[in-house]
Amino acid sequence: MKSLSEANTQFALDMFRQFGKSKEDNIFYSPLSITSAFAMLLLGCRENTALQIEKVLHFNEVTENTKERTAACHVRNVHHQFQKLLTELNKPTDAYELKIANRLYGEKTCKFLQEYLANTKEFYLASAESVDFKNAAEESVKKINSWVETQTNGKIKDLFPNKTLGNTTVLVLVNAVYFKGQWEKKFNKEDTKEGEFWLNKDTSKSVQMMSQRKSFNFALLEDVQARVLEIPYKGKDLSMIVLLPNEIDGLQKLEDKLTAEKLIEWTSSQNMSKRDVDLYLPRFKVEKTYDLKDVLMAIGVVDVFSPQDADLSGMTGSWGLAVTKALHKSFVEVTEEGAEASTATGIAVSLTSPPYSIHEEFHCNHPFLFFIKQNKTNSILFFARVSSP
Repeated sequence: MKSLSEANTQFALDMFRQFGKSKEDNIFYSPLSITSAFAMLLLGCRENTALQIEKVLHFNEVTENTKERTAACHVRNVHHQFQKLLTELNKPTDAYELKIANRLYGEKTCKFLQEYLANTKEFYLASAESVDFKNAAEESVKKINSWVETQTNGKIKDLFPNKTLGNTTVLVLVNAVYFKGQWEKKFNKEDTKEGEFWLNKDTSKSVQMMSQRKSFNFALLEDVQARVLEIPYKGKDLSMIVLLPNEIDGLQKLEDKLTAEKLIEWTSSQNMSKRDVDLYLPRFKVEKTYDLKDVLMAIGVVDVFSPQDADLSGMTGSWGLAVTKALHKSFVEVTEEGAEASTATGIAVSLTSPPYSIHEEFHCNHPFLFFIKQNKTNSILFFARVSSP
């Protein structure tokens, strides 16, 4: 039994494992953005092409509210759940800014099936726009990039670099996520001091270390020698969850034992309890660009990238389409005020608690993981590793 949020958490960790294979220190991405874009693509996929994407997104494991017997009805049910999720996440609030936007850009000479366009609009709230890839590819790229930049308040620029798309492009699917939130309890800027962040046991760098003593949800993870802390944003709808190894070089051990089930268990309200905590958190900014093609092929999305094998006939009614590009750009900045984060994805075609009075120290002065989640739906919006702020 898996809910959509559990499936999304599983996919988030699958992607983390892949990104973690590169030698880069910091990782930052939005699993929700990538899932949204590929779920929109899935609406137009058929046969094995569709089965591969369903499996990688873990949609085939989602059983919540599903009484239908057929596979097609089951997948439609997952899209329905996604529609509910996006509607919930996009609810207006004064507490923070959160925008999740989907859009399709179709070659104007290509006839897309009305059913496909209607389904992307219904389930993913995605509007479609006709562009002239054949004769004006560069102008079309500028238009797409401009939309992404606007949706992410200027944080994601040039999602598609120049000459990425050409006259053979027929469809571009884009998802953009933007979040800006203030902490429920802000850090006092006067308390921010220069401090050391240990990259490993032998090397450190100077950082601006924020600090505050407050009551937070906290848990000790004795089995992996780590601690968890929840830092809520204003309104408490969203939180940053930080996973900090006890040892300077303990992150690899934590990552090796990380599973979707454990992540959900470790960060559940049953596992965490209120503690007075001395929190030290560095100010940091991370920007990343990922080409998703190799990453997704490594975990099983293969056919959609192959001109011979891709079946995207649910888009146009005929064969001959394949995905040529799948790009993801992300940005996050964490300050005393709160966090600002944005991403865009584009596709071209039980622990016992010690007494409450004890002060815990939660000193993020060495590599750690964090994710930002929406608490009601338990959905991970952003996932990150900070090895070098």
